[in-house]
Amino acid sequence: MYIETTATPDLAWQEEALCAQTGGDFFFPEPGSSVRDAKRICALCPIRSACLDFALSNEERFGVWGGLSERERLALRRTSR
Repeated sequence: MYIETTATPDLAWQEEALCAQTGGDFFFPEPGSSVRDAKRICALCPIRSACLDFALSNEERFGVWGGLSERERLALRRTSR
């Protein structure tokens, strides 16, 4: 008998994220709003690279992840192809 399982991503790193301690408003601003504050927080975050890897792997389309905005992640994906 074969049972298909779906791997659950390990999201334990999110508990260490500074954004988890500050709230999502900075990281998911209204369209046209500044992401400067979110990027400042990301710059201090010890798990920034894990966050960015997660966002790129899961093609997160909204918000600031790993210190990069939606546009910056899109540009990074385009150049890495």
